[in-house]
Amino acid sequence: MKRLHRLTAILVKLQSKKVVLAADLADKFEVSTRTIYRDMQALMDAGVPIGAEAGTGYYLVDGYSLPPIMFTETEANALLTASKIIETNNDQSLITEYQEAIDKVKAVLKSTQKKKLEILEQRMYTFGQETAITSNSLSIIQQAITDLRVLEIQYSDAQRQFSNREIEPLGVYFANNTWIMIAYCRLRKDYREFRTDRISNLIQKQAFYAPRNFTLENYYKERYQGYSI
Repeated sequence: MKRLHRLTAILVKLQSKKVVLAADLADKFEVSTRTIYRDMQALMDAGVPIGAEAGTGYYLVDGYSLPPIMFTETEANALLTASKIIETNNDQSLITEYQEAIDKVKAVLKSTQKKKLEILEQRMYTFGQETAITSNSLSIIQQAITDLRVLEIQYSDAQRQFSNREIEPLGVYFANNTWIMIAYCRLRKDYREFRTDRISNLIQKQAFYAPRNFTLENYYKERYQGYSI
């Protein structure tokens, strides 16, 4: 990879993550960490406000933004392909949000790229689009997870018995064409899994304190090993 392309790619990485490690960049671009240090210095010399902390990594100073990123043809194709797959899932909010994102991608493409993308869109199909749309809450759930907001929901169990719950959402996963939310249920005073297609009347409420360093990987390790979180 030519240095100019690498510097541009480093800028994209810095904008997409809170902190970037020199070692991770060296592995990604297959260069030495010394080369990454020189690249960072070159970017700073060019006026890019990059901060650095020993043992932590590099980061863009708050308030700095890059000009719009141009997508390559293959990157645009990959995003279009992902949108076709997303169209087959059962949550309307995810479909809507992703389609709006794709529209923004198309807006920055060159006219020749747009024409090629239109051709590809007409010649690509994913079976399963007949799946019923049974959920429209994933977007709100995702926001509540990142904002650490309690959700008030009406939930229907397998016997179609409704109950009102206040839950603390911690993660989501997709299985058997259904989005599942993992949350601490204040009614049951334990962790529970909620199918999004059984959720109605979703309302965001006050903030909550999430377990420190919670990850779905750790959740399932402890769950299947018989330990409580």
